[in-house]
Amino acid sequence: MATTGVEAVFLETHNWGRAARFLQALGFELEVSTGDGSGVFRNGEGAFLVVAEVPEDREPGVQVALRVPDADAFHAGPDVEVVTPFEDTHYGTREMTVRDPDGRLWSLQAPVKG
Repeated sequence: MATTGVEAVFLETHNWGRAARFLQALGFELEVSTGDGSGVFRNGEGAFLVVAEVPEDREPGVQVALRVPDADAFHAGPDVEVVTPFEDTHYGTREMTVRDPDGRLWSLQAPVKG
């Protein structure tokens, strides 16, 4: 089984308010706000944008999460370096981290089976 597209993009920012206004000006709607400098945006049926404020002394990063329909049926294959296997998250998914040939980390997210 392979991935089925982009599930979410995780964006870090130094200024939550400015980042939120920027995304809203581009047509994204705030779906969830945690009230502590992070939240989830979406534009239509596209991928989620998860935005979190980080301290000024930390470089803001970006991470892409790819959708996996069934974690138990997923096989990474020999060309994919698995950094961490699928684990349950506190936000209701199962997540695996892989590294691409250039050293970037990718998140693979699957639903938790109920």
